[in-house]
Amino acid sequence: QVQLVESGGGLVQAGGSLRLSCTASGRAFSSYAMAWFRQAPGKEREFVAAISLSGGSTTYADSVKGRFTISRDNAKNTVYLQMNSLKPEDTAAYYCAARRFVSAYVRDYDAWGRGTQVTVSS
Repeated sequence: QVQLVESGGGLVQAGGSLRLSCTASGRAFSSYAMAWFRQAPGKEREFVAAISLSGGSTTYADSVKGRFTISRDNAKNTVYLQMNSLKPEDTAAYYCAARRFVSAYVRDYDAWGRGTQVTVSS
């Protein structure tokens, strides 16, 4: 099983940027598709972005398309989420997740990090 640790969250003003990182240990990172999800207080966890094993294919939620970019560096066992033009509604705990194939569904993932908090002030 792969272990995942997120970092890079924080407090930022609306319109600002943050870059989240998720570093994996354990089984071969390059054998996993990776995804970012987020969960705001009182809401269900929702899909943000996903990337294929090689990084050649990405997919995004409509709410973040054009503002967020997911990428990965298999040599560093790390997946990133570059978040630009942040909005207060982006405030949430952000989680990375891993599985063999790309999916946008929470139920498909069984390897999760503990999350990193992103707060966007207006």
